[in-house]
Amino acid sequence: DNVNSMANNLTNQVRNIAQVTTAVARGDLTRKIDVDARGEILELKTTINTMVDQLSSFAAEVTRVAREVGSEGRLGGQAEVEGVSGTWKRLTQNVNELAGNLTRQVRAIAEVTSAVAEGDLTRSITVEAPGEVGDLKDNINAMVESLRATIRANEEQDWLKSNLARMSGLMQGTRNLYVVAERIMEEVPPLVRAQYGGFFLAEEGADGPELVMIASYGSPEGPGEQPRRFRFGQSLVGQAARSRRPVEVHDLPPGYATVTTGTGSADPSHLLVLPVVLEEQVLAVIELAAVRPLTVVHRHFLDQFIETVGVNVSTLLANSRTDELLEQSQRLTAELSTRSRELTARQEELQRSNAELKEKAALLADRNRDIERKNLEIEQARQELEARAQQLSRTSMYKSEFLANMSHELRTPLNSLLILAQLLAQNVEGNLTEKQVDYAQVIHSAGSDLLQLINDILDLSKVEAGKMPVHPAPFALSDLMEYVEATFRPVAGEHDLAFEVIAEPGTPDRLTTDESRLRQVLRNLLSNALKFTERGRVELRVANVPDDEVPAPLRGTGAVVAFHVRDTGIGIPADRLESMFGAFQQGDGTTSRHYGGTGLGLSISREVASLLGGVIEVDSSPGRGSCFTLFLPVHGRGGVLDASETGIAAQETDEPARDTSATGHTVLVVDDDRRNVFALTEILESEGISVLAADNGRDGIELLRTHDEIGLVMMDVMMAGMDGYATMAAMRDLPRAGHVPVIVVTAKAMPGDRADALAAGADDYVAKPVDALRLLAKIRGLLGETHSP
Repeated sequence: DNVNSMANNLTNQVRNIAQVTTAVARGDLTRKIDVDARGEILELKTTINTMVDQLSSFAAEVTRVAREVGSEGRLGGQAEVEGVSGTWKRLTQNVNELAGNLTRQVRAIAEVTSAVAEGDLTRSITVEAPGEVGDLKDNINAMVESLRATIRANEEQDWLKSNLARMSGLMQGTRNLYVVAERIMEEVPPLVRAQYGGFFLAEEGADGPELVMIASYGSPEGPGEQPRRFRFGQSLVGQAARSRRPVEVHDLPPGYATVTTGTGSADPSHLLVLPVVLEEQVLAVIELAAVRPLTVVHRHFLDQFIETVGVNVSTLLANSRTDELLEQSQRLTAELSTRSRELTARQEELQRSNAELKEKAALLADRNRDIERKNLEIEQARQELEARAQQLSRTSMYKSEFLANMSHELRTPLNSLLILAQLLAQNVEGNLTEKQVDYAQVIHSAGSDLLQLINDILDLSKVEAGKMPVHPAPFALSDLMEYVEATFRPVAGEHDLAFEVIAEPGTPDRLTTDESRLRQVLRNLLSNALKFTERGRVELRVANVPDDEVPAPLRGTGAVVAFHVRDTGIGIPADRLESMFGAFQQGDGTTSRHYGGTGLGLSISREVASLLGGVIEVDSSPGRGSCFTLFLPVHGRGGVLDASETGIAAQETDEPARDTSATGHTVLVVDDDRRNVFALTEILESEGISVLAADNGRDGIELLRTHDEIGLVMMDVMMAGMDGYATMAAMRDLPRAGHVPVIVVTAKAMPGDRADALAAGADDYVAKPVDALRLLAKIRGLLGETHSP
């Protein structure tokens, strides 16, 4: 019995232990050994139950950490299992290390991505991470670096564009080149972190072109200062000007340039010399020196800024030259007027002397010796007067040559400017925006205003010389009124002004005078009225003048008609009413004046009115407006010259030729100015005309001789070597091409130039700057005549 009992107890204990260990092996940690046991079996039971408890605790902790990290996304959890050792302890440590690594990696990635989302691109993921997490770390770091580079590039572009725009605005605010240079030196060196700068202007010196420093930044002053004037090729500044390329030097030797402050001094180690070049002409040189090398964005800024400086410097130099020419013209006119008065006074004095001599000869025959002495004095005076007259003639010739040269030099660049601006404004290809078309229209309008100024100066010169042509002819007053209505009503509408054109009852239906000159006077008067009237009305009223109101100079000329131009504008002070009709005079000539213009209009209008046999009177008061009245005989008198004596007048009266298609024809352009060749080529090719070009007369002759397809030649006059007249004469001698029509297109637009061109063999004449539509009409007409059966 005892043996059986012992066997049963041992069997039950072993089986219970086997069931629990089997359950543990299957992953069931809820079972424990609950059989009674003693001795070593009890120790085994206790050991196995303890092992099951540790495994259950370890499994629960590992499960908890896995759930928090993997399912719930909570990082930082650690498995805490007490009383384990050996393999279980190492396994617990491995699990905790796995969770810790994952926590550090994810938190590091989260910190960087959060910083990027808030705009902080200075952070990067530095935690160690192998495998796919490492790839994720590298991709995020690459993304941040890409964003950092993109934002840095955008910031550099914003900096570049904003500073270019700001510098352009600073240069636009003055017409003084020296002020512009000072502004550049005040702004550019600090902007690109340079400590020294110099602006050198190109000038003509006694031994060739020179560079003169007109502005500087950080330049030393005193006995040891650097030279301020260099010839082309002298020093790095002169070398940059001669080669037309930037010069950049690194690691400058000590003492090359010293930057001095209040507390010490330093030697820049990097030098950059930039030539300012426009159309192959060196206008200036900018020198910069810095302690550190210039950045790439600074270099990009300087490269683009130099182009803007070139355009502005060229514009300022051109404006200065124009002002000088205008001042010279005014000075010559004043000198001519003074000498003319002196000559008149001497002539009057001579006449008085002759009268006295005649009286003394009749009364005092015995004083022959005194008379002979007086005759000798008179002869000397006559010779002096002749010398003065010759000097006056030379002065007049110089003035005419000056005006002709000024007209040519201004019309030549204006020709290409107006043509290309007109082509751009037409936007035939439709690839320009509305604003770009507006830009082209503004350029064309400004060029047209400059051309009008040139014509006004030439008109004033012709008036002063007594060579203004007048050609009276009958015309209908209604046509003139319609012209005024169509020309000025749109202008009045743009200024919100009321505009009326009225012919009072009884006004003659027809007038006899030079209609074009009358239109010129009315244009000037009405343009002034509209310009100086900000609100209210402008009116043209035509009426008969009663006999008792006819001005004194027109009495006895028959019926007189008055053209009243009345406005509600600013008015004219009484002390300036008479001076308003002087050349270059305006109601407000101060530097702060509100209205533009040259002041030539009224002076020319009064002289033209006088040539037409009329007068202009004015009634005005400040703040109430003005009334300019042109009194004109109904039947006017003739002019002083034939129309053929003035090229401009003849050109303006030419009717456009019949509209014949020119597509498929070939035209030869002979002109030594490539800008004019380019502009004329654009006009012709837009009409389907093929263009051959030559920049001198000899090449033009050769092209005409070897190209039978040429149907028309456009010839410039003033060319180096063989001029246009000699070239046309040689072309007329060619056996097969002598019949080809030639149009002279030239900036020579003084009186007589048209007649000279036609006499030299030209078929037609066009003065620069040309009107594209009129020129094309002439070309179509000549090509139609040449190829008509």
